[in-house]
Amino acid sequence: MKSDLLLSILLLLQTRGRVPAHELADRLEVSVRTIYRDIEALSASGVPVYAERGRHGGIELLAGFRTDVTGLTADESRALFILAAQGAHAALGLDAALGLDAALGSALRKVMAALPAPHRPAAEVTSRRILVDATRWKGGPQRAVDLEVLQDAVFADRRLRLGYRHGGHAEPSTYTVDPYGIVSKAGVWYLVADRRGQPRLFRADRVRSATLLGDPVKRRPGVELGDVWEVLRRQVEERPGGLDVTVRVRRSRLDMLLRLNAASLTALPEDDGESEWVLAHLSYGVVREARTLLAFVDTVEVLSPPEARAELARAAAAIGAVHGGDRAPHEGS
Repeated sequence: MKSDLLLSILLLLQTRGRVPAHELADRLEVSVRTIYRDIEALSASGVPVYAERGRHGGIELLAGFRTDVTGLTADESRALFILAAQGAHAALGLDAALGLDAALGSALRKVMAALPAPHRPAAEVTSRRILVDATRWKGGPQRAVDLEVLQDAVFADRRLRLGYRHGGHAEPSTYTVDPYGIVSKAGVWYLVADRRGQPRLFRADRVRSATLLGDPVKRRPGVELGDVWEVLRRQVEERPGGLDVTVRVRRSRLDMLLRLNAASLTALPEDDGESEWVLAHLSYGVVREARTLLAFVDTVEVLSPPEARAELARAAAAIGAVHGGDRAPHEGS
């Protein structure tokens, strides 16, 4: 819609200052030609906007110009009330870890106070009908995450020395890194950084120490946080599994198998809707990970490969050796 596009351009310029035409076009998913045409329309309507050509040029508002118009639609108003709902900040990673939860709530209340009057009733109903609970079922206690030093390094463009504990390692390793930024992925915070010029991903809850160094950050020219995150995200999501496992599961336990092994599922179960047993295909990084199937006791059988069957047999034998017989547990153990 023309009016929405003009307002989006105006608000972007108001918050960002000078912006190249091609960047505006990319953000708003239109052509550069459309951007220049709309800039002319804004100027004709009295908005003091101008464009400068050249390598360091861009589109900019006259210094000091501000607008209080929100231009929010009914759907946008409802979206704001959902964002302001209790628990939504944590679900989006915008909770106390950043120290901005109170500021965000205050900012949203100020914006909502300026909502167009016709949209307010529907938006308020939305806030009473939608609840966001970011806590996982039986998730257990989570280690507190302190992002203060990581944020300082990101905003001050400084290098970091990290004490970082990898999964399965008792002692932390030490790294000197060049941060690009921090990312919240499904409620988990990550530091995105280069180490020796190569992109690396560090879970914030595994950072045992973080020291801000005096050296300026050394990022690769022309590379932004979004670029590095996309590379790292693909590496994680497209990492090939080391072991393809075929199992059969009793129909009564199929839903539980799918819930607990969703990340390892490589194909939809072969279910004819009638058989007692259903085939499923899983992928694990190493054969030892197949031990998670022991939780299903005799309701899941590994059909292949042989090394996965052997791994479960060894694990079951070890469990039998520990728990078999009539020996009483040691006192105080």
